[in-house]
Amino acid sequence: MKIVEVAVGVIKKDNKIYISKRADDLHQGGKWEFPGGKREANETIEQTLVRELSEEIGIQVTKQSHFMLIEHDYGDKKVRLDVRLVEDFEGEASHQEGQQSQWVRITDLSQFTFPDANKVIIDKLISL
Repeated sequence: MKIVEVAVGVIKKDNKIYISKRADDLHQGGKWEFPGGKREANETIEQTLVRELSEEIGIQVTKQSHFMLIEHDYGDKKVRLDVRLVEDFEGEASHQEGQQSQWVRITDLSQFTFPDANKVIIDKLISL
């Protein structure tokens, strides 16, 4: 089974993280997620994140750093999430594709339903 490589942006401003809700018709639809997307063949993970966050939420990433790497098997799909921490960016984050999105305090993230692969991200953020 092919592994889907995904750049995930944990966008942090003060003590809040930007999250968005997946469209119902997508894999893991209706759950909350950290924005990002699939890596194209000719891109680095850093380039993927810059492109995806520009397209998805209209921000220009000016600084990103490695946060964690997660490999998860959903049974019907395997994903490799290269999670990047984004603390410096230009523009105002707002969903360009009509999804519901919001800034959430780190301590409140556990109140939202995320795909299973994202739970370790939340645990790490809460422990910082």
